[in-house]
Amino acid sequence: MSQQDTLNPIAPLEAPASVRKPRRKRSRTPQEGQKASVWVYIGVFIALALFGIPFIWILLTSVATQQQFAEGALALLDLSSPAWSNFYEAVTRIDFGAYTINTIFLSTITAVLTTLSSATVGFAFARLRAPGKNALFTVILATMLIPSIATLIPTYILFARVGLTNTYWPWVLWGIAGTPYLIFLFRQFFSAIPIELEDAAIIDGAGWFRSYIFIFLPLARPAILTSLLLSFTWTWGDYLAPALLLNLKNTTLAVATAAGYLDPRGEGIVTVQAAGAVLYLLPVVIVFLFTQKYFMGSGLGSSVKG
Repeated sequence: MSQQDTLNPIAPLEAPASVRKPRRKRSRTPQEGQKASVWVYIGVFIALALFGIPFIWILLTSVATQQQFAEGALALLDLSSPAWSNFYEAVTRIDFGAYTINTIFLSTITAVLTTLSSATVGFAFARLRAPGKNALFTVILATMLIPSIATLIPTYILFARVGLTNTYWPWVLWGIAGTPYLIFLFRQFFSAIPIELEDAAIIDGAGWFRSYIFIFLPLARPAILTSLLLSFTWTWGDYLAPALLLNLKNTTLAVATAAGYLDPRGEGIVTVQAAGAVLYLLPVVIVFLFTQKYFMGSGLGSSVKG
């Protein structure tokens, strides 16, 4: 052995690339984390401004006079003498109470029926076994891609021929039919429930119906509340269907506030319309504030299992 070999020992063999340990990703430094948080907050504030500007404009217009509204946006910022009479005009120019009762009644019936039917169908897709179940579920999800405006006129023609216009029966039938999105929501929620509960119920002699009523539905309280909230707000905010299917006596508040605040020339009184819009939005905002924790809980629970 030469002197050079004794001075330079043999280097250890390198491991093959296939068995090398992956390098750990470099963790962020506190400064980088702070910079990322700053950009996130900037994005949130920009989104908040974009979504909040229309609501702020409505609020300012609802307490402005016609002259302030005609002068422009800067005049709306003058809140030294708010015109609270706009809200009085919004309530008295139309039968605000009757239209509110109509809307609450129609929204509640639709929400309850839609939730019951969607929960039942979602449970069937999640727990029952039947040939062609997955294909049928795919068809139901595919209907979500069809714009509702595309089926509105054929739906009106159908209801008109069977004599269901100027009544609330179309909303009852829509509620019984369920909604694809809510069916998907309940299917995801029921699929995430452990199968041990289902097996225990079967061992105790409970059938599918009893298991659904006494086990699955109580556990699905967040999803049920979310479904009720979404169905209620969808019906509350709908304008096209009531405008086509109902008359002025039994129509909803959305149609009444859009067509009832007119001056003698037939032009809209914008300040009164804004005040009516604020009163129209207020019940939905209050309901959401009291139920948002259940809404968020259902969203997290339905995403546990696909």
